[in-house]
Amino acid sequence: MLVNIPSACSRRVRSMDGRAEGDEGSVWWTDATLRWVIIVIEYAIVLSLLVVASIVLVRNVVDFLNNWSAYPETVVSAIDGILVVIILLDIAHTVFGHMRTSVFPVRPFLVIGILAGVRDILSASARLTLSGTLSKAEFNDTLIALGVGVGVVVFLLFGLVLLRFSGHTDEGEREDRGEGAVQ
Repeated sequence: MLVNIPSACSRRVRSMDGRAEGDEGSVWWTDATLRWVIIVIEYAIVLSLLVVASIVLVRNVVDFLNNWSAYPETVVSAIDGILVVIILLDIAHTVFGHMRTSVFPVRPFLVIGILAGVRDILSASARLTLSGTLSKAEFNDTLIALGVGVGVVVFLLFGLVLLRFSGHTDEGEREDRGEGAVQ
């Protein structure tokens, strides 16, 4: 499904009294300047997400190798960190795709939410499995977290299936199949 986001960049800039750009008293910036600022901000977002994902991945590998003696806990932590990196890369990919098409795809965010839910399920499951003793309150909190994670994943999967059968496709899928974008 595509969500068109009207952009202020696509309209002529008008001053407070309604005169178009180039008229006496119009605002000092142009559409091109505004587009340039938006593009710079979007690239900065993608770059910062990539930097954060790289740092998380490197720290995750270093922590895993340094704490080899606590093997089961470090494996769970490593998987958790890798899922965070995947989520960050998916967000960066979605933002970059938005920059290329000026259309906001919904499907990638459903997938990102599903990945985040699976990450929470794995964390809660690991807490239940690897913790020697949990108090009743901790056990109940972990079960609630597990149930909420499962509920989120099921709900988002339902949304993904509904989106699939609705006949809508994301912009990138059309380009991959060579159909071109229709808005």
